[in-house]
Amino acid sequence: MSTQTTVQQLRDVVIKFAGDSGDGMQLTGMQFTNNTALLGIDLSTFPDFPAEIRAPQGTLPGVSGFQLHFSSDPVYTPGDSCDVLVAMNAAALKANLKSLKKGGIIIANTDGFDAKNLRLANYPEGVNPLTDGSLDGYIVYEIDITKLTREALKDVDLGMKEKDRAKNMFVLGFLYWLYDRKMESTIHFLQEKFAKKPLILEGNLKALHAGYNYGDTTEAFTTRYRVERAKMPRGTYRSITGNQALALGLIAASQKSGLPLFLGSYPITPASDILHELSKHKNFGVRTFQAEDEIAGISSAIGASYGGCMGVTTTSGPGMALKTEAMGLAVMLEIPLLIIDIQRGGPSTGLPTKTEQSDLLQAYYGRNGECPMPVIAAATPSDCFSAVYEAFRIAVQYMTPVIFLSDGYIANGAEPWRFPKAADLPPIEVKFKTQLDEGEEKFMPYQRDERYVRPWAVPGTPGLEHRIGGLEKQHITGNVSYDPDNHQLMVKLRQAKVDAVADDIPLQTLDSGPESGDLLVLGWGSTYGAIKGAVKSLQQQGYAVAHAHLRYLRPFPKNLGEILRNYKQVLIPEINNGQLIKIIRDQFLIDAKGYHKIMGIPITKSELEEHIKSLLG
Repeated sequence: MSTQTTVQQLRDVVIKFAGDSGDGMQLTGMQFTNNTALLGIDLSTFPDFPAEIRAPQGTLPGVSGFQLHFSSDPVYTPGDSCDVLVAMNAAALKANLKSLKKGGIIIANTDGFDAKNLRLANYPEGVNPLTDGSLDGYIVYEIDITKLTREALKDVDLGMKEKDRAKNMFVLGFLYWLYDRKMESTIHFLQEKFAKKPLILEGNLKALHAGYNYGDTTEAFTTRYRVERAKMPRGTYRSITGNQALALGLIAASQKSGLPLFLGSYPITPASDILHELSKHKNFGVRTFQAEDEIAGISSAIGASYGGCMGVTTTSGPGMALKTEAMGLAVMLEIPLLIIDIQRGGPSTGLPTKTEQSDLLQAYYGRNGECPMPVIAAATPSDCFSAVYEAFRIAVQYMTPVIFLSDGYIANGAEPWRFPKAADLPPIEVKFKTQLDEGEEKFMPYQRDERYVRPWAVPGTPGLEHRIGGLEKQHITGNVSYDPDNHQLMVKLRQAKVDAVADDIPLQTLDSGPESGDLLVLGWGSTYGAIKGAVKSLQQQGYAVAHAHLRYLRPFPKNLGEILRNYKQVLIPEINNGQLIKIIRDQFLIDAKGYHKIMGIPITKSELEEHIKSLLG
């Protein structure tokens, strides 16, 4: 390292990796994320990539990005704007420059700014942002990453295409140098990933070291940066995405309950990773079935639940639409089932890789007939573990399908997770009916307990034979019934069972703020980080603002109405056109205000803070 180099301490950094969808920016971002988590630095990420498997190379729609916010202070969002932008080509710069802070660092791959790339990025003829002075307000590092990577791999027996694929490792090595990091975590990852491909392994390792050494030996770079470990509760941490945490939560619940886990699923973005992750855990008795379509996926899960397993199906908005008839069947059968919806932009196929909270009304009402189900939502990537564990518990203890809501932002985002010990997880008690009770002459499949829950009898149990199907059931006997009074009774009983869940969930608490005041910000799902950050900032400025975040969306906690009425105003930010706000207004008759963003991207802390200030005058 040059003797001129100094190390500057920073508390907070936001980096955006951006390039063509074939440049490996997602992999680069995740490796930097994992390295950051291992150091005990708090973080939050936001992957942003095209819907197409191979979008047009060099174009604006083809830009793939990965934003990482890391800090020695608590982190709630991936950051509103970036300190560093890695631009692998002209389109990546053009698409992301507006999100870079003035005075921020641009690391530009000069090979991606040739005449062809500038034309594909829709720059006017003869205009190059690296030479026209438009970047004078930024610190620009122009590096011919393509040329330097090829030079580093000149002795490796790989084709030029394979060598160019290692550019992302050169960038990663340079950033490890710039932020004073060790490279062991990525070296170990590459050794595992390419154990059976020694030449590709050699190429990636050489590119990684070349990027690090380039920073170390080039006189232009005189400053390195370091972010210290965050003050976090003691424990063992790992970096985890929402879909990974969700899969582990399902496995943990399966083990705690003693119920074999069955996933019947059809691949759909952004839910497919749950299928991928669960398929790796056959050692826990997990069975995964990739069905031919969405209807077959949920139908197989219903069959598994009827047979005494825990049936799970995963999907996104378009798949929810296809599953609705089978959801009604599960409600009529009154069996446990988890329907996991990783929301994305819609309607129809909409925005497959962009985030949205647009399925809440579908989860509430999107089925024929009176068809109530509990609805639970996760707030952050790591929260998916405990939230889906709770959804599993409610499903088996109340013999009901449960809808679990996440979204693309949570599913693909990552954060540090202090994972629990198995002994510390709450128990999930499962009761199968195995024989007729004393004095019971015949099994009555719709005989309910005090919580309106019917017994769970596994098919083949002697003496407990019973009929199932989608036609209305007669109260207690389960026989088919067209009697109008019976139908009304059964509709009311199924609703009462869902309502009774409110007796078995925690009361709503405030995340922060006074118990009464000028304004309550009520959130659900992935708006958690932006709301928490904005409200915390306003509280420090002296505003009487509080934040409450809902996990239980149906039924609501029993004290929610009381909390809402303690504030002069209630604001509900959502990544949709106003869905929770309709339900809150309906159930609690309060004049809640909405803040709605429908761009396929999360609400930012700063925009929400400004909106709250405008409400408070």
